[in-house]
Amino acid sequence: MSSKQTELAIHKLGIEFQNLDLSFHQMENAKAGDITSYWPGKENEEVLVCVFKGHEISEPFHRQDFFFINYAYRNSYDALSAKYDNLITIHENECYIGQPYSGYALRGNSEDEIVILGVLIKKDAFFREYLPVIYTDAELFRFFIDPQTNRFSDEFIHLSVPENHAIRTILELMAVEYADAQSDTQEILKSMLQTLLLEIARRYRLQKTATTQQTVSEQILAYMDDHSDVVTLKTIAAHFGYHPNYISALLHKETGRTFSEILLEKRMERAVLLMKNTSLSLEEISSMLGYSNHSNFYKAFKAYYGTTPREYRG
Repeated sequence: MSSKQTELAIHKLGIEFQNLDLSFHQMENAKAGDITSYWPGKENEEVLVCVFKGHEISEPFHRQDFFFINYAYRNSYDALSAKYDNLITIHENECYIGQPYSGYALRGNSEDEIVILGVLIKKDAFFREYLPVIYTDAELFRFFIDPQTNRFSDEFIHLSVPENHAIRTILELMAVEYADAQSDTQEILKSMLQTLLLEIARRYRLQKTATTQQTVSEQILAYMDDHSDVVTLKTIAAHFGYHPNYISALLHKETGRTFSEILLEKRMERAVLLMKNTSLSLEEISSMLGYSNHSNFYKAFKAYYGTTPREYRG
C-alpha cells in the first residue's frame, strides 16, 4: 500500500466526515442536558472508519452508543472526560478509546491541521464478535464488557503507540478499505479489527507493565485474572519458575484462600459480567470461562451465588 493511497483515502474520508450524522440528542431517562450521539453509519454496517481533518475541534460534553478507537494520526488534540475535569492531551500516534455512553468532549485548536483517524464499532457487534480477542487481558476485558451510563472513573483508555507501530499500519489499511468500499468490505474490516484489537491488547499490557511494580503474589493473581479460563497451578509454576507447592502456599499466605477458591471467584465475576452485558448463551459463556462440561458451570454458579445462571439472568 502506497502513502499516496493512504493520503487519498484519508482525504476522501475527511470530506465524508462532514456528512455523518453526529448530532446530539437528549438521552432518555437522563438528567437535562445529558446528550448523546447515535450510530452514524449505515444500518448494515458494524464497523465504520472515519477521519476528522481540521484546525479546530470544539464539542459539547456528550456520550455515544458505540465503542470508538480514535487515533491521533497527525498533530495533537485534547480530550475532556471523567466528570468534566480530566483534560488530557492525545499526542500524535496515541489512541483514545471509549466505551458506549462514556462521557467526553474533544478539543483542539492548531495552526497545523489536526487529523484523527477513528474506528467506530456497534456495541452488539463488539460483544458478539470481538470478546475472545481481548478476553485474556482482565483489565481490558472489564473495560470493554462493562460499559455503564454513569461510570466516570475508568471510562477511557489513553494508549501510547510508538511511531510506525503496527496499530498505525492497520488503521491505514482500514481507511483505504473503507474509502473504496466493496460488497465484502465489512467482512474484511472485521478481520482487520480483530488484528487491531490484538495489537492494542499487547500494547496495553506492555504499557501497564511499564507503569506498575507488583509483588510476586500480585503478579500471580494478575496472571490468574488474565488466564482464568485455562490457568492451573502447573501453568503458573511454569510461567513464573516456581514449584506448584510454593505457588499454592504463597497464595494462601497472602490471601487466606486456596488457589481453587481464587480461581472460582475470578470465573464467577466474569460469568456475571458476561451475563449482564451480552446476549451470549449460557453454554457459550460456560465455554469462555473454561468449563468443558456445562453442568459443572451450573453447579459452580449455584454454589457460589445461591441461584442458577438462568434464574440470575431472569
